[in-house]
Amino acid sequence: MFTGIVSDIGIVEERLGTSDLCFRIAPQRPEAPFPEIGASMACNGVCLTIVENAPDHRWFKVNVSQETLNCTTIGKWHEGQRVNLERPLRVGDELGGHIVSGHVDGITEIESIEPVKDSQQLTCRIPEGMEGFLAAKGSVTLNGVSLTINTVTQTHFTVNLIPHTLSVTTWGGASQGDCVNIEIDVLARYIARFREVAGDS
Repeated sequence: MFTGIVSDIGIVEERLGTSDLCFRIAPQRPEAPFPEIGASMACNGVCLTIVENAPDHRWFKVNVSQETLNCTTIGKWHEGQRVNLERPLRVGDELGGHIVSGHVDGITEIESIEPVKDSQQLTCRIPEGMEGFLAAKGSVTLNGVSLTINTVTQTHFTVNLIPHTLSVTTWGGASQGDCVNIEIDVLARYIARFREVAGDS
């Protein structure tokens, strides 16, 4: 489990494979506690397993299955790509964002980015089938970052990015038309399932 509070930005140094892919990623803060082989790492919000790491802690490698490629933006990663990184939540850690599983639900597109004082407001399209899982003042995870939803319509939702978020994540380089990973709030997922089952009984 994660919290959506990014701890580092990694740089994709190498992309290997054609079907199932392997990526070599270099954290910008290698002095931080480094993940061991078999450990999990959220990369742009996707929970991936460390399969190899450098003895000098300069990089680590992750494998990506076809299923993950089908429902995330990872298939478009290239050398030089910047990705948000987060280590898993440990017992006793501060829960600064919200509960994030790292199981991405799909992809959304940034329709507009508008300045609001020192912050930026993003308008994103709601992916088909997710209309009932997003609510104003609720939580959503975009590219691994825990964000609060400002407004919701039938087709779009907005979030606000404060200067700190823009400076410590990859969001400072986001552009209109970018596709990003979206994970809905796990509480919304279970409430929707409960209502679905209750309605069938």
